[in-house]
Formats: sequence, structure tokens, C-alpha cells
Amino acid sequence: MFTPKELALERGWPGRIEGDRVIQLAAQTLQSFFTGGGSAREHAEYALDDVEFRPPVLRPPSVRDFMAFEEHVANTRRNRGSEVPEEWYEIPVFYFSNPHAIYAHDEVVPYPEGTEELDYELECAAIIGAEGKIGGFTVMNDWSARDVQRQEMRVGLGPAKGKDFATSLGPILVTPDEFDGTSGAMTARVNGDERSRGELGAMFHKWDALLGQAARNTILAPGDVIGSGTVGSGCILEHGDGRWLQRGDVVELEIDGIGVLRNTVG
Repeated sequence: MFTPKELALERGWPGRIEGDRVIQLAAQTLQSFFTGGGSAREHAEYALDDVEFRPPVLRPPSVRDFMAFEEHVANTRRNRGSEVPEEWYEIPVFYFSNPHAIYAHDEVVPYPEGTEELDYELECAAIIGAEGKIGGFTVMNDWSARDVQRQEMRVGLGPAKGKDFATSLGPILVTPDEFDGTSGAMTARVNGDERSRGELGAMFHKWDALLGQAARNTILAPGDVIGSGTVGSGCILEHGDGRWLQRGDVVELEIDGIGVLRNTVG
């Protein structure tokens, strides 16, 4: 989704990138594009330098975020003095996040009230297209307020308030014919300094398993977001160094084959 800079459209238009140009597609939203069979008439062309990206889905029907990387689970459990539970290996587990707090590439993400331990999470996300299948992949930042999360999860529910203030998606959606989600180097940088590096191919639970679990006893709708969960070492919490994000920090998450998702902490 994109908008010409001079129009500054909140939702934007679906578009197809070709070289240094983006071609507007005759669909109101990404959901309607997929519902219409994944094809549409083409309209005006714009130079990439003259447009801004919007989230692939501004208000998705749902956001499910899984925990598909064993290293991430093991690292966070180890920090709490526990091991990976047997159940994690048996079924892929997810939580529902907030579909009304989606941020785009290059958008400022407000620093959430009530936290002093703001964290990024380096993830890949699949966007559901037609017939419950994956329509494309994008980069996902599952922002986390760790001190809020730590307190509320002692009660036994969640993640909840420690997560629902922001999720970033972008910069673009890459269709499965160009990127199949099976591999790709994943990198996180803060103010230009590399903080995390992992590999998408290390997912223990693969995309078919994630979609199967998400669709069990329900349906997946066009525009639904399916997060992979955090790649191993893909967040500050795993490092244990207390270098939490501060106001003004620039966070860049990159997946080879998709691109760089960049946000500034407001």
C-alpha cells in the first residue's frame, strides 16, 4: 500500500513495484485485491521517490503472533530460570494482538506510557490472501513493553497491555512467487548498530503448521496477519544487557528478500 506524498492518504492504494516505479492497482484495499482473485486493472504510475508506504494492511481483521523459533523461546525461558515446555514442541501457540495499532515503514511509533523497558521484536509476517492461503510476506516488529508484560503475565493471561500499543508492518508485501518464506537472513539495527541477527529458515514450526493451527475451527480472512514470532536473539530481552529503546531511537528490521522496516521511537 502506498500514497503519493502530496496526497498523504491515510489508507493509501494497492500498488505493484516495478523497478523504481510503483503502479497503482484498481482495488480499494489489499483485502479487496485478494478477494478479487489477486489481479486488478492498472492505473497511474509514480516514482518511488514520490510516494510513501502505508502498512500492507492498515486495519487487519486479526493479528495472530506465534512463537515459532526454538532459540527465542529457550533464551527467554532461560532468563526466567525455566526450560522450554514439552507442549511448545507439540503445537504452535499464538496470541492475538491489536489490529487497531498498526504502523507503517518510516512512521513514528509513540513511546508507550507506563514503561521503561521498550523492546523491538524481529519477525516475519504472512498476510492471508484468497482462500485462506498466504498472499505475501512482510517484515514485522512486535513492539513490547517488557516491564508491563512481566507484571501482567504473572497473573496468567497475556501478552496483553504490554503488546497492544503498536505493531509495525512493511515496507512492502512480497508475493510467494518471489519469496516463499523458507529462508532469509534477519537483522535488527538500532541507530545503525547491529543488535540482532538470525535466520528465517530456523523456524521450528513452519508456515503450514502456523496456518493450520490458526484456521482450526475457524476461517482465515484476506488481510489476516500471521506473525512468525521472534527469531533467536531477535530482541533486547534475550540479550539481557538492559539496553532498552529510548525516545528518538531509529529501529531497522531487515529480512533478505523483503527489505528494511524502519521506525523512529517518538
